[in-house]
Amino acid sequence: MSEAVDDPVGYFLQDMTYHGKTDRTRSAYERVLRKFEAFLESERDVTPATAEHRDCMAWIHRLRNSVAESTVATYAAYLHRFYAYMTQVGTFDSNPMALVVEEMDERINTDPARREISVPEMRDFLASIAHPLDRALLITLLKTGVRVGELCNLDLRDLSIPETRDALDVPVRPQLDGRGDALFVAADRAVGDVIDGERRTAANKRKRATVIPVDDELRRVLTRWLAIRPDPAEANPLFVSTRDGWGERITPHAVHHIVESHASERGWHRDGGGAEENVTPHYFRHFFTTHLRDRTGDRGIVKYLRGDVASDIIDTYTHDWGDRVRQTYEANIYQLT
Repeated sequence: MSEAVDDPVGYFLQDMTYHGKTDRTRSAYERVLRKFEAFLESERDVTPATAEHRDCMAWIHRLRNSVAESTVATYAAYLHRFYAYMTQVGTFDSNPMALVVEEMDERINTDPARREISVPEMRDFLASIAHPLDRALLITLLKTGVRVGELCNLDLRDLSIPETRDALDVPVRPQLDGRGDALFVAADRAVGDVIDGERRTAANKRKRATVIPVDDELRRVLTRWLAIRPDPAEANPLFVSTRDGWGERITPHAVHHIVESHASERGWHRDGGGAEENVTPHYFRHFFTTHLRDRTGDRGIVKYLRGDVASDIIDTYTHDWGDRVRQTYEANIYQLT
């Protein structure tokens, strides 16, 4: 332990108060952390400061015999945040819950069996698509793993590349300051929300706002799209229609039509086909998850990019999390053109 603290749990709870957490939230954490502390002392003869991965796993195993699986996940998240914070402020040397949480969370394997498409096959598929909007939509889906609603909700200010920062002089989001070429995906969009005077027709389902790196390939594709993008009538959407509803924000229905039309020409989609056969916008999220997870072996970063990890975990995970995400992403993301 880098800095001796007599009562690590009390130290963490006091900092929660300083950070503005409610009494109810603080009490919930205190109840769980004190139970964990008592377990360590009585069953494992260690303290929270000296506990290791196997000690934490033993507690999780004990919980499964007494509470619902959803409660186990909640308690694990509380403990993960406790260790992540204490590591970040230099009180603990490491976070033994990091590996436990990765082992517990199997949610990104819940997609049904789907058509297997290799990167070279996907590259060949994209080579036949020339329209700048269609290419931009498909390659953005494939290189970011965003859902179709999240794609449609992107605004110009959510994209930080030279074209938006300099040529178009767009006031990009402050969350992108100093993050290089990147895309911001919000977590607070619902159907019917009015944002910048525009009523949204799609929702974002991710658990937390996410900053996704934009590599050279995606930047080139988006720059080409922005060169011909119609000026929108409302707000400032990134993707707008060049067909029906010229200049209006692209809709999920339109994205589905574009993807499925190209996939049908390739023999990857047929009317009445199931998820195991048809290539749809959601298939691209599956493609992104599978290939990037296999290349990196880092489930935590893939879950972050997908928006599957709650903010209270990632925000306290490590001070250089954003740099780690970018380095891992750029070293492993596939090239499609």
